[in-house]
Amino acid sequence: MNADPKASNALDRQTLAENLLGYHFARPELLREALTHRSAAQGRARQRGQASNERLEFIGDRVLGLLIAEWLAERFPNEQEGQLGPRHAHLVSRDALALVGQEIGFSRALSLGTSETLAGVGSLSNVLADAMEAALGALYLDGGLDIARQFVRRAWEGAMTGQLLPPKDPKTALQEKLLARGLNLPEYDVVSLTGPSHNPSFTIRATGGGKSAEGQGANKRAAEREAAAALLAKLS
Repeated sequence: MNADPKASNALDRQTLAENLLGYHFARPELLREALTHRSAAQGRARQRGQASNERLEFIGDRVLGLLIAEWLAERFPNEQEGQLGPRHAHLVSRDALALVGQEIGFSRALSLGTSETLAGVGSLSNVLADAMEAALGALYLDGGLDIARQFVRRAWEGAMTGQLLPPKDPKTALQEKLLARGLNLPEYDVVSLTGPSHNPSFTIRATGGGKSAEGQGANKRAAEREAAAALLAKLS
């Protein structure tokens, strides 16, 4: 009897993901869930009980926030909350998560729907960021906080050591740039709100200096930061 190619591909993805994360899972179903994009958790996959990685994203987001806060407090013992906050926001941002995913090649391990795979959705920043959060959630649930900490300190080392000065919050930087040019303060508008109540996705449009840009986030504040950063890039 011929082996099921889909099952073989799933095992290949899991092996690759374990190599990329540097950890062997005692409960491989957690890793399988972390690798499953919602486009692959529909139809037959859903009938087999295959869940998407959205619940693990929720856990991984909190795990990353805690571990980065702990690391920052160790690395910058003389800084106060006003300095640590922007550092933390930068290191847990969607951009930072996506960059880590790109650097380790995590898109190769993801399971997506057929059309999404053909369209290259796995390489999109928001998909990679979600997958990295889900992977952290799976690492925490399977191996505990120390295993998750080891991965974060390896994967985020470049971003952490590259921070000589606290990064300026994009909203503050945008406001300062517009005021320096004698322009009005930026305006932020909600473009859309999608996703389930436990894992929403906001799209916000920032407008100022005659231009506009959009950003996405799990809450309005995060989406506004992303929109402000995108608008800053246009105004530079």
